Amino acid sequence: MKLAEDKSTVITGAASGIGRATAKVFAEHGANVVVADVDVDGGNETVEAIEDDGGTATFVETNVADQDDVQNMIDTAVEEYGGLDVLYNNAGIDGPHTEIAEYDVDGFDQVVDVNLKGVFLGMKYGISAMLEDGGGSIVSTSSIGGVNAVEGYSGYGATKAGVSLMTKTAAVEYADQGIRANAVAPGLVNTQMVQNIIEEEPEMEEEFLAYEPMDGFSDPREIANAVLFLTSDLASRVTGVTLPVEGGFLASNS
Repeated sequence: MKLAEDKSTVITGAASGIGRATAKVFAEHGANVVVADVDVDGGNETVEAIEDDGGTATFVETNVADQDDVQNMIDTAVEEYGGLDVLYNNAGIDGPHTEIAEYDVDGFDQVVDVNLKGVFLGMKYGISAMLEDGGGSIVSTSSIGGVNAVEGYSGYGATKAGVSLMTKTAAVEYADQGIRANAVAPGLVNTQMVQNIIEEEPEMEEEFLAYEPMDGFSDPREIANAVLFLTSDLASRVTGVTLPVEGGFLASNS
């Protein structure tokens, strides 16, 4: 059963990692995908991978912190695929890794711009398009770091907590207008972001692997499958939630 047949779908941060995996999963389930990212080469590679598998996708170079770029991203979905059914606000950065007193102010601003303002802009313009088309479904990427404190990641954690609260607000504001808004909270996922941290601080790998009761890191497709579920008719009564996809981390650290 295809869960996204003919759905016009926008996915940010889709040049790699969770975003790329989600774009491919949605295409496999019949969606028409707008691949949005600042990484032109990576974004085009995602489109090529989807098309090689018989799917439909279009790349749009997008800085999610720039409102003109985000408006163009949404407009592309409407013009190319006839509307907007699904928006996955996934683009994000980890930012500085240091205690608050040493945290770089410019670095903090950048994390807020991408992780929080980017989600706000996606919702702002995405919701407007969905209202023109009778509704839709939004998912945004939060994090376990937005639920439990992670030392050295105050900026990242604050933005991810903000994503979850913004999601609840959108869900309440548009519940009677056919729009559902949810979030996913991944734990440790085998992405380039995590690998970069391990390369810089090799001792972190053992610490990361000890976080979750389930063995190993999550695969990006496991997050993608959760996003697909939340946007599908199988979750038609689900809105305003942040779904943990983290191998039991929160259950063991509550």
